Amino acid sequence: MKRVNTVLAVLVVLAGFYFGLSFLLDGVGSASGFGIKPWPTDEGTGYYIVKGVRDIAYGTTALILLLMNHRKALGYVILSNAIMPIGDCIAVATHGGTVGYALAVHGSAAVMVVLIGVLLLVEQRRVVTSAR
Repeated sequence: MKRVNTVLAVLVVLAGFYFGLSFLLDGVGSASGFGIKPWPTDEGTGYYIVKGVRDIAYGTTALILLLMNHRKALGYVILSNAIMPIGDCIAVATHGGTVGYALAVHGSAAVMVVLIGVLLLVEQRRVVTSAR
């Protein structure tokens, strides 16, 4: 279970870096895949930087905890960061995107993030229980 969880945690880190860099390097292209139409006059370019930096910071935080082998803290951080795709899902559904797209892209991401966080916490619970 630990290997699978480690792979999943690495995927969380890579996703944070991928989405963050995508928004920093190609904000307009990334925004079109986000589910909300970008501003036609390109006045929202600051949004791309904020979104990119947010995702990279999330990935970096998870990477640090993973490398330091703080798996319980990593589980809680990943679980708490499910707020981001949940918020993204709500934003897309309420600002011009379709509910189906919001749920398919951001809702499914939220479910995956919650699942990975829970798996890491369950793994730690099993370690504590078997150590007794």
